[in-house]
Amino acid sequence: MSRPHRARGAAVVLGLACCAVLMVRLVQRQTGTTGLLVGLGLAVLPVPFVLAALTWLNQGARLPGRRLALCLAWGSCAATLIALLANGWAGSWLTAVQGGQRGQTLGAELATPLIEETAKGLVLLATMLPLHRRRPRRGTGPSPAARARLRHRAIASGLVLSGMTACGFAFTENVLYLGRAFTDDQQQRLESIGLGLTPSLRDYDDTVHTFVLRALLTPFAHPLFTALTGLGLAVSLTCAGRRRARLAAPAGWLAAVALHGVWNAAAGLGTHDFLAVYALLMVPCFAALAGLALWARGRPHGLPRPATAAR
Repeated sequence: MSRPHRARGAAVVLGLACCAVLMVRLVQRQTGTTGLLVGLGLAVLPVPFVLAALTWLNQGARLPGRRLALCLAWGSCAATLIALLANGWAGSWLTAVQGGQRGQTLGAELATPLIEETAKGLVLLATMLPLHRRRPRRGTGPSPAARARLRHRAIASGLVLSGMTACGFAFTENVLYLGRAFTDDQQQRLESIGLGLTPSLRDYDDTVHTFVLRALLTPFAHPLFTALTGLGLAVSLTCAGRRRARLAAPAGWLAAVALHGVWNAAAGLGTHDFLAVYALLMVPCFAALAGLALWARGRPHGLPRPATAAR
């Protein structure tokens, strides 16, 4: 590795480390030290399962570990820091302009998805742009079989990189929400029964509800949203047609924002309506993404193996 590459790598590591320190401090201010530790312990539980699925999928993308680590670190440190600060500013501005209830609704359903999917998508631009060097040109370049293999691998790369970014983002977000829920439950318990009685699981209903919703039912929610951005970039960077190349990336990002917004809107509904949205929208979308991941992991059907692999 050349000296300029090492210098850029060191700058990136230093920047992400600073973001991590700031993020820990901001979360600790909202949750307290005990809430932070409890949130960390609970939020880490679904992470190995998500990472295992993405590692399995990476057998089709064959991405280097340093690129995966960059996306994971960006999602858990930089993207969450950007989102936390920007969401706070946007929420305050919308509340001041639109009023309390309407401002909160616009913040959750419009501003938050827009900010968070943009923050997560920034690192995908940096990690997927190398595909642009191999982008096929109409009427020239590689054979149809080689072009199909390139598009196939690009889609797998988009799914893996977006999944890694979103996994890191969801982890840090879960630390915040779980730590905040635990602190609120603990405060309510102290106010109602004091320190004399042994705590039970019923004393931490909000923490249990948050854990079931975010860690058990929807651990792949953020990867599902951001996967749409990754797919749009993959198509944009590998397709031969200029119009499709220009439209695919913005379309994928807008689809990610829209799905995220619908999900946030459903979270504000009652339990029955939320479960209906979960069953009728999120489950089919996730099933479609899982099917695409199965396809992306393997070799395109009907195409010969590359010459180097056939030897």
